Amino acid sequence: MAANNLAYQYKTANIIIKIIAINAIIFIVVGLAAFLFDSSQAAITSWFSLPEDLGQLILQPWSLITYSFLHFGFFHILFNMLWLHFFGKFILTLFSEKRFLTVYLLGAFFGGLLFVVSYNVFPAFINSRSFLIGASGAVTAIMVFIATYTPNTAFRIFSWTIKLWQIAAVLFILDLVRLPSSGNAGGLLAHVGGGLFGYVYATQLAKGKDIGLWFEKIIDWVENLLKPRSKKPFKTVHRTKKTTTTRTSKTTGKNDHQKKIDAILDKIGKSGYDSLTKTEKDFLFKAGKEE
Repeated sequence: MAANNLAYQYKTANIIIKIIAINAIIFIVVGLAAFLFDSSQAAITSWFSLPEDLGQLILQPWSLITYSFLHFGFFHILFNMLWLHFFGKFILTLFSEKRFLTVYLLGAFFGGLLFVVSYNVFPAFINSRSFLIGASGAVTAIMVFIATYTPNTAFRIFSWTIKLWQIAAVLFILDLVRLPSSGNAGGLLAHVGGGLFGYVYATQLAKGKDIGLWFEKIIDWVENLLKPRSKKPFKTVHRTKKTTTTRTSKTTGKNDHQKKIDAILDKIGKSGYDSLTKTEKDFLFKAGKEE
């Protein structure tokens, strides 16, 4: 019963809760697997975390998305999910869940892309070995997107009224300031990449151009692909056969009836009406009434 209830709660939850649940489940499973197999979380998730090496990335291109569902520290996932829930609910008041998912996944993609490009282009990172995990790039995309699209939306913290653009600007600038000295340069690059995508997406959308529409079509295609195909019940087959048999019987009966009428009419043509028996006369009378 508890499992059924949890499944129902997940099915009826909004997209934010579903993403939080997926991240939480993966976090727990990876932690347990690392403990049970006496291994590191990095080793277990190596095929799903995003590498900086282009050769390795070619072998695991899915990692440009999957890295954003991995977290190794409790506070890492906690704050990411809190920010996701906080800013995400503003998006769902204005847009569909599909739009939210588009911003989230493409934010993760472009955040990861900037990480890979930076580690292969800029001298400060070229000789460094690293890999990327965490939903920070996707969350930053969500934050910057809604703060750009509705910058004057306000909320209260204790006695202060703060606008979305103010908190988004502070957090984004803070990431840029920390980039040269932080020990988490890769993560901050993902923040920047996700944030830049969220800003561009929102500004283009405000102009009437939806640059994420192509991705929404991909989501639709995947949804249709995963939908169970409806199967014809076997009863339909039997019903069809039964109908065919009935029609055949009716047709056969009608042909016999017409043949009998034709035979009586032929008899009348040859010998006259008086040559008919009483049974034949009654049959012909009834047939005339049916016509």
